Amino acid sequence: MSYVLAKSKDDAILEAGECGGAVTSIFKYLLDNGIVDGVLALRPEDDIYDGVPTLITDSQDLISTAGSYHCAPTMIGNIIQKYFSDKKIAVSVKPCDIRSIDELIKRHKIDPEKIYTVGLNCGGTVSPIVGRKMIDLFYDINPDDVVSEEIDKGQFIVELADGSEKGVKIHDLEQEGYGRRNNCQRCDVKIPRKANIACGNWGAEDGWTFIEINDDKGQELIDAAKKEGFIETKNPSEQSIEARSKVENIMIKMSKKVQNAKFGDAEAMDAWNRCIACYACRDICPICWCHENCELNKSYFKDDINIPPSPIAFQGVRLSHMSFSCIDCGQCDDVCPMDIPVSLIFDKLQKKYCDRTGYVAGVSDDIKPPLYSPDKVEL
Repeated sequence: MSYVLAKSKDDAILEAGECGGAVTSIFKYLLDNGIVDGVLALRPEDDIYDGVPTLITDSQDLISTAGSYHCAPTMIGNIIQKYFSDKKIAVSVKPCDIRSIDELIKRHKIDPEKIYTVGLNCGGTVSPIVGRKMIDLFYDINPDDVVSEEIDKGQFIVELADGSEKGVKIHDLEQEGYGRRNNCQRCDVKIPRKANIACGNWGAEDGWTFIEINDDKGQELIDAAKKEGFIETKNPSEQSIEARSKVENIMIKMSKKVQNAKFGDAEAMDAWNRCIACYACRDICPICWCHENCELNKSYFKDDINIPPSPIAFQGVRLSHMSFSCIDCGQCDDVCPMDIPVSLIFDKLQKKYCDRTGYVAGVSDDIKPPLYSPDKVEL
């Protein structure tokens, strides 16, 4: 692991990009040199709240993906394994994205040799609907007038077309039931260290991107992009490194407080009793990839009489699969029509699994979780 500050040498990217535009220029290097077939990144469709995953094959189109999209919490891992497993791609990833990719690599659904992962430090994401509503309520601004947004220094900051900015403390928004998604509030993985490189503005100087280089592939990527004239780099100061670490630790401490909130077995059973077995949580999950052979489709788990289904027959099966697999992306919460905090329940069980085994899905370096390891031990 090593650190570097980087910024684009392309003026257009510098103007459009976030904190130096290094990420966009690194993607441009990969495309222009034919190293990848495409770049998978978010591009706004109707507005900044509508970030759509797009495969960019022409580097001239990369400019449309530059910037931050905290109101577009799309999960990337399952998109790659469903649609791009046969292509060489580069992809920008949040911590939960790279955790899902890591788990799918373990399940042989993604080939790590075909993918470059450019991590983005993440303080959390906001539901598009919640984002628009909170801007209307707390900022006294028409959400349609916002041209960009950012989470920085404990605030959710929006920028208008005239260049003016307005920020509100994340803590204050969340006290009122707005702000970041619930799973983001409790997530304690803020820097995607399983990615080849992890990029962001924490600790960066103005106009530069702070990059943590996590492996040899990441080092080769930075060195080559610099040599080819796509980026320039310099070493960060000790103060910059310390500042980045301080931000990360503050974010983790905030997460730990949320994790300690009480949610017991009785609350979980009450929540499960609202389940209507729509399968949305399973279908959206980036780790649940074997839908055709899913245990829940087997005849002995079918329950056409009882609605809601027995928690043991439906969610019990999912719990047994997700206790060691959940990467806490919160997608299941987003799609549940009955507002069941699915990811919270899975996360609580994963914490217990971690306490017993030390394994954290998408974070631990073990090739497989202990349940599947040939070196299983008596617990």
